[in-house]
Amino acid sequence: MTDVSLTDITLTDSAVRRIGEILAAEPAGAMLRVSVEGGGCSGFQYKFDLDRQKAADDLVLARDGATVLIDPVSQQYMAGAQIDFVDDLIGAAFKIRNPVATASCGCGTSFSI
Repeated sequence: MTDVSLTDITLTDSAVRRIGEILAAEPAGAMLRVSVEGGGCSGFQYKFDLDRQKAADDLVLARDGATVLIDPVSQQYMAGAQIDFVDDLIGAAFKIRNPVATASCGCGTSFSI
């Protein structure tokens, strides 16, 4: 585990814009939940869900109409991570640059530590 604070998870401007667009099309109070689960080709995988319930111990990243929730267990696997949204020739997707990960799969949705 690194010395990076769990609250050092950040959103790029591109991610903020895309999350804001997604949430604007949802009922009021919708938030994006990012979590880490076991599975995927590298051991852990990121999961993205819409949620209307915030837990008391969730990390809340809120900026310009974009609200992201991250539970405490997932936070420890994402310390120092940057959540980005990339639109390139391969397609458009959220990408997480995670300094805790020691390896990741080619599509970037799973990782190992």
